Amino acid sequence: MNLFGTAGIRGSAERRVTPELALDVARAVGTAAREAGDREFVVARDGRVTGPSLAAAVEAGLTSAGADVTRLGQLPTPGLAFASRGRHGVMLTASHNPPADNGIKVFRDGVEYAQTAETDVEERVAAGAAPARWDEWGEAAEADVLASYREAVATYAARFGADPAGVRVAVDCGNGMAALVTPHVLRELGADVVTLNANVDGHFPGRESKPTPESLADLRAFVRDDGADFGIGHDGDADRIVVVDADGEVVHEDTVLAVLAERYVRESDAADPVVVTTPNASGRIDERVRAAGGRVERVALGYLHDGIAAAREAGSDVVFAAEPWKHVHTGFGGWIDGVASAAVLTRLVAAEGLAGLRDPVTERPYRKVSVDCGDDAKVAVMERLAVTLPEAFPEASVSTEYGVRLAFPDDAWALVRPSGTEPYVRVYAESDDVDELVASVTDVVEDAVADIG
Repeated sequence: MNLFGTAGIRGSAERRVTPELALDVARAVGTAAREAGDREFVVARDGRVTGPSLAAAVEAGLTSAGADVTRLGQLPTPGLAFASRGRHGVMLTASHNPPADNGIKVFRDGVEYAQTAETDVEERVAAGAAPARWDEWGEAAEADVLASYREAVATYAARFGADPAGVRVAVDCGNGMAALVTPHVLRELGADVVTLNANVDGHFPGRESKPTPESLADLRAFVRDDGADFGIGHDGDADRIVVVDADGEVVHEDTVLAVLAERYVRESDAADPVVVTTPNASGRIDERVRAAGGRVERVALGYLHDGIAAAREAGSDVVFAAEPWKHVHTGFGGWIDGVASAAVLTRLVAAEGLAGLRDPVTERPYRKVSVDCGDDAKVAVMERLAVTLPEAFPEASVSTEYGVRLAFPDDAWALVRPSGTEPYVRVYAESDDVDELVASVTDVVEDAVADIG
């Protein structure tokens, strides 16, 4: 049984993430925790219409497994993660998916469950976890952690940059959980904040929940016309962040990542500061981290938390971890937190201006394309490409840990990896001659697909 993807369980609330599934998953999670001597859970949900029913099912599953549950109501996912420190947490959210979807994310001590723990839950669901004995069932209570989370983010961010008094920030909350946190935190820091779509509405009437250049058209126009210093767009549960410059243009996600990564390395007193990111992330991150005296380690997409754990087990000091749009501020907590990113960036902009932060970053052209490839052919195609891509590009150094990644002497690079959710092989590339590089790599990929197919 495969329930968990790279970001929890997610899908239609009518057909996949139903109350029945929520109860089964919660009972499995609660049983595993009880067997390990843990009984305490916090449960929260985003603003989706199906959230209350799923939350009730999760509470029933957990308490019938012997767990004690604290209901936290509506929270952003990073707020639930914050509340799960020292205990377990279940968040009901489909993040940036359409309003008919919902999902389940499970946390332990502020960190999403590792793959091994998710596999254990899947096996327990498949076997059918039985309730605990009747006199061992848990209890339920309520609490409010929203104010504590806001205060913690503001306090953490205050160590960076400068007082943002006079900095005008436009925040598009997307009718999601950011409405409960980001404007409040930025105002607490002293910024001049104006909001768009700042009411929570599970139908997402203002725009689709996924923040893209297209869905953020209103924010981009507002920032450009209003004269705001910059803009911020969030997804439905506020773990993602998109940044818009004063001209209304979306700042490339890897540039934002590079700015934050460099700052964390420069401010670290570690002997070997490490930034964990993913294979598709830009070489501009490596450049800025090296310039600051750190190094980059890469981990598969969707497995930042596993990568952080592995690096720490190897003795490295992980000062920051991120994949495009999603940032883990390891000095604050082990979870992805778009609200913390908004707060830190606002203070950095106050100190140096957004243009000043971007100036040192080399922004080479970047492209991503998809090549049709059936799921049953992906393994054989990637095995073929592990041979044919190095042959086609002998000047490149090659890594095959997470797909096939080619790194060229001029700092250009290309990555080929199978999609985990769709019938494609993805090609990512960054180069001053990106169109030529993408065309050359894609030719090799298409040949491999044709040969295997």
